Amino acid sequence: MRVVTVWAVSTLTMLALAGILPDFQLQSDDNESITRVALTAGSAAGAFGLLSALVWPLAVRALLLVPALVLGLLVFFLNGSLLLIALSVIPDGRGEADPQTAVVVAAVMSAVASATSTALAVRDDDAYRRRLSRLAQRRRGGRRDEGRHGMPGTLFLQLDGLGHDTLRRALDQGLMPTVARMLGQTPAEDGPAVADGPSAVPPTHRLTPWRTDWSSQTGASQLGILHGSNHDVPAFRWYEKETGRTMVCSSPASTAELQQRAVERTGDGGLLTFDGASRGNLFSGGADQLALVLSIAARRGPNNRSRAGYFAYFSDPANAVRTAMSFVAEVVREIRSSVRSRLRKETPRIGRGGLYPFIRAFATVVERDVVVAAVIGDLLSGRTAIYADLVAYDEVAHHSGPRSRDADQILRRLDRSLALITKIAEHAPRAYRIVLLSDHGQSPGETFLGRYGLTLRDYVRASCGLPVSRRAQRTPSGAEARDAVRTVLHRPVSGTQDQAPPVEPGSEGSSDATRSDPVVLASGNLGLISFPDLPGRATREQIDRRHPALLRTLAGHPGVGFLLVRSEEHGAVVLGPDGAEVPLPELRDGEGPLRPFDRGAADAVRRTDGFPHAADIMVNSSYDPQTGRVHAFEEQIGSHGGLGGEQTRPFLLSPLALSAPVDEGDEIVGAECVHQVLRRWLRECQGPQVPVGGTQNSSSTVLTEGGFPATDRAVQDEKA
Repeated sequence: MRVVTVWAVSTLTMLALAGILPDFQLQSDDNESITRVALTAGSAAGAFGLLSALVWPLAVRALLLVPALVLGLLVFFLNGSLLLIALSVIPDGRGEADPQTAVVVAAVMSAVASATSTALAVRDDDAYRRRLSRLAQRRRGGRRDEGRHGMPGTLFLQLDGLGHDTLRRALDQGLMPTVARMLGQTPAEDGPAVADGPSAVPPTHRLTPWRTDWSSQTGASQLGILHGSNHDVPAFRWYEKETGRTMVCSSPASTAELQQRAVERTGDGGLLTFDGASRGNLFSGGADQLALVLSIAARRGPNNRSRAGYFAYFSDPANAVRTAMSFVAEVVREIRSSVRSRLRKETPRIGRGGLYPFIRAFATVVERDVVVAAVIGDLLSGRTAIYADLVAYDEVAHHSGPRSRDADQILRRLDRSLALITKIAEHAPRAYRIVLLSDHGQSPGETFLGRYGLTLRDYVRASCGLPVSRRAQRTPSGAEARDAVRTVLHRPVSGTQDQAPPVEPGSEGSSDATRSDPVVLASGNLGLISFPDLPGRATREQIDRRHPALLRTLAGHPGVGFLLVRSEEHGAVVLGPDGAEVPLPELRDGEGPLRPFDRGAADAVRRTDGFPHAADIMVNSSYDPQTGRVHAFEEQIGSHGGLGGEQTRPFLLSPLALSAPVDEGDEIVGAECVHQVLRRWLRECQGPQVPVGGTQNSSSTVLTEGGFPATDRAVQDEKA
């Protein structure tokens, strides 16, 4: 009956469109009866439905190697082509449409059919539950589980970049009613709570802040959370001298290498090794069910298609059309918001043109829809442990600001996605405990370039006496750095020719010909400076001999908070404004260069100093504790990656049914500690997890190269 109803609605929709659109007809030139026209519409609607069900999944699988953005834009073309084929099978040529019109008709029909089918299922709760049960049974491949009265599963849902304080503000403003109900708060849409009475919504979860490492970014945090170790991840990007490579946490090759290192260090496959699923993450966590996981994108072979996660979602033409339409709407929304920001002369502000509107639409629409659909499939399959990352807020907050109107809109949509997931979890074959968490927050502030007129790289080069652009030379910071170099070299400050300081005989880099320029990288408000031709980690003394003005001018810049550099005398020192210099063992929170920074900064700096690939000079931007602002060394007005402000204060939102994350008065420090908390919760739900390394001998190892489980279940699940 549902099929017949959807068919009838599609037929009526096609008739209506034939009457509205002049280039779309369902009858020949001679007058035909309304009955014959209706039969023509019914035939065309039925043919279009069958083609969508049979041809669409094959077309999507054939196009899996097409970039995701292009695939989203091809949705309309593919649907229109199917409609033209459906019209061509009608006898006597009574159905005709221009290609452009066919795209419009196909999009409208797919949307109407999807809405009708969904409405019928929602109105009949019993039928809806039976459908979900059948779907779950098919996805499980016939395997039985303990049922809803057995051991519960766990869903870890990461809201990327959402800080603890911003979440609190969103709850106070009614932006996230689903999360508010979890905490026992009455959302504004539910009306006021009864005064002096019991809470209208009893709390089911508790909210706990935690503190990141110095590298407050997804690569370090998620590697620590999923694999238990983020050792030697000093930033989002860093330079490794022994290989000459720049490691970047958004690169498939780099993330695969980092995951392998973590597995070797811990001797364990990760958090999700026992019947786990990893969706939309940088790392697999040892899961055997993978979709949109960056670290597997570098793998090659017939069973390792990096975009296989899109197939299950885009094989449904209604999903494809809905996502494509939302994608276009999001592009328009971003362009409108950017123009409004420029017209209002809002500050701080960065450029948001070029490809950015499409990048934002991919993160906020395509990635969200695909990941949510994958999570729903995992819930219906009764998966034991699921970890998924929704990156929409983080992407928008970088360019619009963490507390902007655009960011608030994204929080509303994420809350609706959470509401959908919690509703579906009620129909899963087992109970689920849902844990919300974030990997870091975001700190606002004008960029270093916007505030001082030159990049960190230009300032470092000017401080080294190396050539820089004329624009950088004309800035006050560039002029000060150049004058400082000339003063140290005893040259006239009024000179106009930039020259590198002479090299002392026997010093590092004995000639300019063999000396390489410093490598300057940015990770939010954390900068990293490396000298490739100085082996190992360069000391302060080596740097001073080569570039006498660099450390002094860098530490004294108003946009720089402090520097970390190795020292032959003290092991390592932290340099700050006004000539401040503190040996690392003596570094204390709230004192010296760390005076404005939050608690735990000293320990975070000391830990990073022990990383083999810490840069020769680690640079943290200045931080204003009154406003919470930092200065990103890349073009982001909402940034993270270093110390200062809300970027180091993410959150855990855990069910009351689970044990408290930490004892009262204690705090969670570092992503590795979060990993231990999540492991404890999995043990509470399921008992001990199955190890994937460590004590196993070589003949029984179930890890492949890159630390991935050797199984074809992920591919089989995607095909299902």
